[in-house]
Amino acid sequence: MDLPRMREACMSLQVFSIVTKTPKNMNFQSNGDDTDNITPLMVVQGRWPQAWWSLKHRVLSQCKQLKKFSVKSDGKFRVIESADDLVLFDSLRQNEEGVTAGLLAIEGAHCLEGQLDNLDDFYEAGVRMIGLTHFFDNELGGSAHGIEKGGLTDFGKRAVERMEELGIIIDLAHASPKLFADVMALVKRPVVVSHTGVKGTCNNIRNLSDEQLRQVAAKGGLVGIALFNGATCGSDAKAQARAIAHAVDVAGVDHVALGSDWDGAVKAHYDVTGLPMLVDELLRLGYTEGDIRKIMGENVKAFMRRNLPGS
Repeated sequence: MDLPRMREACMSLQVFSIVTKTPKNMNFQSNGDDTDNITPLMVVQGRWPQAWWSLKHRVLSQCKQLKKFSVKSDGKFRVIESADDLVLFDSLRQNEEGVTAGLLAIEGAHCLEGQLDNLDDFYEAGVRMIGLTHFFDNELGGSAHGIEKGGLTDFGKRAVERMEELGIIIDLAHASPKLFADVMALVKRPVVVSHTGVKGTCNNIRNLSDEQLRQVAAKGGLVGIALFNGATCGSDAKAQARAIAHAVDVAGVDHVALGSDWDGAVKAHYDVTGLPMLVDELLRLGYTEGDIRKIMGENVKAFMRRNLPGS
């Protein structure tokens, strides 16, 4: 996925999720936090020297880069930070062809580096969604792919509470079952599981159970179905449509969306311009045009309007 292909596919909004650290030999089952694939990339890409060693500065440098790109785009690409931004952007798209937008997110709150005040710095930089864990356990709690796979820590509880105060959306993709349960018992606002599959069609540690789907829906949240083999046990549109259909059956059509994970080190059957194949499969399964519109983007837009800061 890139901006030219986003425009070709008429995709309006994409989450740009920042990954600050990944372990070597990364896998679904068990990963430690003692190795890092990202450091060499920071050096080779010529990032700020602070970003070579600081996870926090890796976030800040990439936020700055996306905003700089937005300025250079002459209004063709916008960074969404509030519900008002989204309303304005939606209005612009009605009258101007080729306008696209991005929302800044983080995968794995280990980039807080154990400092709660860094949440405020990330918010000021434009981050509006944070996944608590990624591929290893961290100071907030357990990853589905970590070693301990534990629940929410005391620091994690304080971080979740501060995120809700700031209006940062909590993302439970990659969360361990214990972490997922602890967060759902604590939060007062809806959560997102941004890119996942469902155990009903692909039973692995990465994916959500029916009970977890119901819990997200009961809180007014949103589940994004990812478009790669590990999420759907198949990388084609048929497998992805089956996963979407199961999620809709369990959680309801208003709580299901796309969670592609394109450019997330996964092998996809098609890029953003191939989404019509998924639409065709949903039509074949009997979904109405209205429900398909919800799944393909309207649910995300409605969720963001309700849950992003007002202005």
